[in-house]
Amino acid sequence: MPAPAQQDSSDATTLIKWLLEEERDLTGIPFSDVLAATSGKKILTLDPATDSLWLDKLSASLDRTLGALNTPSHPIHAVGRINEASRHIEDQLLKELNSIPGWTCSVPKTADGKEQRSGYPDLRLELEDGRVVYLDPKLYARNSRDSSLRTFYYEPKTTTAKVHDDAIHLLVGVAHNSGEGGSIRFEKWDLVDISRIRVRLKAEFQASNRDLYNNTSIVRSASSDFGDGD
Repeated sequence: MPAPAQQDSSDATTLIKWLLEEERDLTGIPFSDVLAATSGKKILTLDPATDSLWLDKLSASLDRTLGALNTPSHPIHAVGRINEASRHIEDQLLKELNSIPGWTCSVPKTADGKEQRSGYPDLRLELEDGRVVYLDPKLYARNSRDSSLRTFYYEPKTTTAKVHDDAIHLLVGVAHNSGEGGSIRFEKWDLVDISRIRVRLKAEFQASNRDLYNNTSIVRSASSDFGDGD
C-alpha cells in the first residue's frame, strides 16, 4: 500500500518548504526560549550586583586557570591543534572550581545518567547555596572577536540532553594569540550571560558516510584496491 510512503513524502515536502520560506523569521530567537522549549528548564538572569560575591570567586578561578594554562610545562602546550586545547581548559577549570570550599563542579550528565563531554553545556557548577550555574568555555583567536562565523551552537536531543536544572548559564570566552611568537598564550577571558544572547536556526540537510556508502546507493566501485601498492 503506497499511502504511508506518500504521506511521509508529503510531510517532508511541507517541512522543507516551510524552512525555505524567505519571509520565515528564524533569526534573533532568544536562546532562553529555545532552551525552555527543548528542555523544560529556565535560564535564570544574572544580577551582577546581588551575584557579585560568587562572581568574584569565579573570576579569581578564571585568573588562576589562565595562569596555569600559560605555564610552559602545562600539557596544553603539547597539543597539535588549538581545537584540541578545549579539553585541557575544561579540566583546569574543573580543578580550580572544585578547590573552592562549598563548590562542586562536574561534567553534566545526560538523561540516562552518563557524563558526556560533547554538546552544550560543558560544565555544571553547584554553589554553596545549592544554586546551579552551567558553564561553557569557548576558545577564540583574539583577531577573530568580531567574526560572524558560527562559534556557538546547540543541538536539542532528548537522550543526550545535559540541562536538568533551572540555572544561570555563562559562556566563558577565552582569547588566545594563535601561537604568535612560537607559543600559544591565553590572554584574557570574558563571562557572557547566555540569557541575553539571541540565536538563529540554519536549515541544514546532512548525511553520514554510512548513509552515503551503502549497497542501495553505490552504482559502481573500483575493480581493485589501489592502496596495496601493486
